[in-house]
Amino acid sequence: MVTALRTRVGPDYRAPMTLGREKGTATAPGPATPGRAPGSRDTKGAEFLWSQRRFPCRVMETLTAADPAGNFFPSFVFLACGTLVAALLGAAHRLGLFYQLMHKVDKASIQHGGENVAAVLRAHGVRFLFTLVGGHISPLLVACEKLGIRVVDTRHEVTAVFAADAVARLTGTVGVAAVTAGPGLTNTVTAVKNAQIAQSPVLLLGGAASTLLQNRGALQAIDQMSLFRPLCKFCASVRRVRDLVPTLRAAMAAAQSGTPGPVFVELPIDVLYPYFMVQKEMVPAKPPKGLMGRVVSWYLENHLANLFAGAWESRPEGPLPLDIPQASPQQVQRCMEILSRAKRPLIVLGSQALLPPTPADKLRAAVETLGIPCFLGGMARGLLGRNHPLHIRQNRSASLKKADVVLLAGAVCDFRLSYGRVLSRSSKIIIVNRNRKEMLLNSDLFWKPQEAVQGDVGSFVVKLVEGLKGQTWASDWIEELRQADRQKEQAFREKGLTPVAQHLNPVRVLQLVEETLPDNSILVVDGGDFVGTAAHLVQPRGPLCWLDPGAFGTLGVGAGFALGAKLCRPDAEVWCLFGDGAFGYSLIEFDTFVRHKIPVIALIGNDAGWTQISREQVPSLGSNVACGLAYTDYHKAAMGLGAQGLLLSREKDQVVEVLRDAQQQCRDGHPVVVNILIGRTDFRDGSIAV
Repeated sequence: MVTALRTRVGPDYRAPMTLGREKGTATAPGPATPGRAPGSRDTKGAEFLWSQRRFPCRVMETLTAADPAGNFFPSFVFLACGTLVAALLGAAHRLGLFYQLMHKVDKASIQHGGENVAAVLRAHGVRFLFTLVGGHISPLLVACEKLGIRVVDTRHEVTAVFAADAVARLTGTVGVAAVTAGPGLTNTVTAVKNAQIAQSPVLLLGGAASTLLQNRGALQAIDQMSLFRPLCKFCASVRRVRDLVPTLRAAMAAAQSGTPGPVFVELPIDVLYPYFMVQKEMVPAKPPKGLMGRVVSWYLENHLANLFAGAWESRPEGPLPLDIPQASPQQVQRCMEILSRAKRPLIVLGSQALLPPTPADKLRAAVETLGIPCFLGGMARGLLGRNHPLHIRQNRSASLKKADVVLLAGAVCDFRLSYGRVLSRSSKIIIVNRNRKEMLLNSDLFWKPQEAVQGDVGSFVVKLVEGLKGQTWASDWIEELRQADRQKEQAFREKGLTPVAQHLNPVRVLQLVEETLPDNSILVVDGGDFVGTAAHLVQPRGPLCWLDPGAFGTLGVGAGFALGAKLCRPDAEVWCLFGDGAFGYSLIEFDTFVRHKIPVIALIGNDAGWTQISREQVPSLGSNVACGLAYTDYHKAAMGLGAQGLLLSREKDQVVEVLRDAQQQCRDGHPVVVNILIGRTDFRDGSIAV
C-alpha cells in the first residue's frame, strides 16, 4: 500500500508515511521545531497537521488504507442502509401502502368504476356513446345508460368511432366511443387515424385485461398503448379506480386543446367492475399454505386494496380549461396592412375555421363583412349557404394564380393545393393554422408565406375584420371569378345531357339531387368517382352540413358519419352519397339504423366497379384487374335488414319521383337505400386517384 501511495503522490513526495508507536497516530518527517527532536511525542500533532496541509490526498488515502474498519465500513453501512430504506419506501409507495393509510377501501360498496367514467362524460355534456359491446366494458355501458347517455351499438367498431367523429365535427365537443379489448380496439385504428388527420376531438375508451394479467397471456390482451400512441394526442392506462376521473378530464381537455385530435384511455377490466366481483376473481377463496403462498396472498390482497382505496371519494368531474392558441395583435395588424393594399385578394377556408370557440354564424358574418371572394373546403363547405356571391366554386387553381394576396385560413399546402405549387410566386401569402408543422408544410419547396400565424383561425378572421371595416376591393375581380364559375357550370349542364352507354348519366342524376335537397339537409359523402363528381355539383345548404373523410381519403365513413349526424340533428334530413364500392363497408349498419330507429337516405351511384381506379389503371397498365364489381341489388340487401329499398335505372323522368318517395319514407321513420344504376362519363378524366 505504501508503494502504491508513493506512485500516486508523484514529485511532491518527500518521505513515506509510517505508523506511530501509538495506535491511531501517523507521523512524517517535517520541519523541526526548535528545541524538539523531529518525530518526538511533543511534535507529533504539529507534524501531522503539516503533513495534512502538504499531502492531504496521501494522508487521507493512507488513513483509509490503514484503518478501513474505522472509516470505510461505517460509510458503506450508512450508504447501504440508506439505499435499502429508499428502496423500501419506493416499494411501499408503489404498492400504495402510504395511500391506504389515509384512504380506506369500502369493501361493502357495490359501486363500480364504470359509474365514475359515466359521471365524467355527463359532466362534459356527452349525450351519445357509440360502442360494440364486450365484457371488458359492460359496466361502463350500463352506467352511461343509467345516467341518460344514449348508448348506440354498431355492427363494427370502426363505425362507432366514425360516428363519434361526426358528433365531434358537428357539435364542437368531444365525440366518444367505447370498445372492448384486443381485436375490438384494433378494428378502430383506421377511424382513429382518420380523426387524427381530420383534427377531430374523439375520445376512444378501450377495455383491457386486468392490471395483474397484462403481459401474461390473458384473453384479448395486447400492448394497446404502443398501438395508439402514434395515433393520439394523449394516451393513458388507468391503474386504480381513483385515477379514472382525473385521467378522463385530462384526456377530454387534451382532445380539444391546441390542434384538436383523438385521445385514448385504456380501462383494465378490474378498474371498471365492483369490489366484490374483482375480489372473487383475484384473491384465493381458501387461505394458502406455505410461506410463498402467504406472500402471494398478501400481495394480491394489497393490490386489491390499492386498486379500490379512495375509489368513491368526491372529485371534480367537470371540464378543465382549454389551451387554444391565439394570434398576437402585432400579427393581426401586419396581416391587415397586407390585405389593405391588395387588389385581387382571395381566401381559402379549411376545416379549422369552423372549430370552437367562434360560432359558424359569427364567422360567416365576418367573411361577408370582409367582402373577399373565397373558396371553401372540408368542414367549411356550406359556410356561406347556397349560391352566395362571395363563394367561388370552380377553377380554384387558375384563380389562385391570379390573386395578389391569398389568405389560407385553416387550409394546408398538401396534395389538395398541389403542395403549394398552385400559389403564384408573386402573390403575398398569409397562412393561419393552429398547428405550426402543418402550417409550414412544403414552404421550403414550392411556396413561401409572407405571414405565418399560429393561432385559432375563426378568432383570427373575426379580429381581421374588426380592423378592415369599410375596406372595399375592386368589383371587377369578383365578377371575373364568377364569370369563370358560370362558364364551368354551363359545361357541367352540357355533360349532364350527354347520353351514356347504359343506365343513367351520373352528372344528370346529381344535378337532380341538387335540385331536390331541402334546406335542412346534411350531406355525408363516402366514395370515389361518384362522390368526386358530387363535390362539383351538389352544394351543402349551410355551415356544418357537409361531412367527408378529410385528407386521409378513407372509404367506409358513410354509415358512421350518418349515424352521428342524425343523432346530433334529428330534425335534419341526412343524405348519404355512396359509391357502390364504398357502400360495401356500410351496408350492414342499416341493421343499426333500423334497430335504433334512425332514418337516413342513402343514394348509391352503382356503376359496377371501382371506377376512380380503373379510370387510370386501364389506359396506363392495360388491365382492369380487381376493379370490376357487379350491378348488385343493394336495395334488396337493405330490405333484408329491415330498411326500405328503391331502384333507379333507365327511366330518367323517375329520378325526382323516386327521390321524393325516399324522402317520404324517411319522414315516416325508415332508413332508405336508393340503388341508382349509372353509366360512365368522362366528367372526371385526369382526376387524382393516388
